[in-house]
Amino acid sequence: MTTEHINIYLADDDADDRLFFKDAFDELKINTKVSTFNDGVDLMNHLNDPDSILPNVLFLDLNMPKKNGFECLLEIKKNEKFNDIAIAIYSTSSTEEHIEETFINGANIYIKKPNDFETLKKILSEVVTLNWQYHTSGLNKDNFLMRL
Repeated sequence: MTTEHINIYLADDDADDRLFFKDAFDELKINTKVSTFNDGVDLMNHLNDPDSILPNVLFLDLNMPKKNGFECLLEIKKNEKFNDIAIAIYSTSSTEEHIEETFINGANIYIKKPNDFETLKKILSEVVTLNWQYHTSGLNKDNFLMRL
């Protein structure tokens, strides 16, 4: 019997953040396969590869070199192939402008990067176990910004 895993992608240029993210999922008892990308160009090249398996949830940092998270979000939302990907903005920034722009452009949830590992695990567990169909069907700004 094979158990279905949740495909998780993280695009983040910070090596420490990528490591903490993977470590958090290693400690969570959720069947996931985590893939990380150093920047938006690597992410989009992978997503556009016809042989790649698309993620169930994409965690997208906003401030990356080459192609930032805003550019990736716009590119993803223009392609119907990516309609089933839940997009979680995952950023140190939580300015009203960034939250508003990513909400308007179709991200599903906005997460301010937590400062400690236990909070990170709690957030990741909550995001990955969300009922995305329910969460995205009644999307409004009140449930867009995740607060813990």
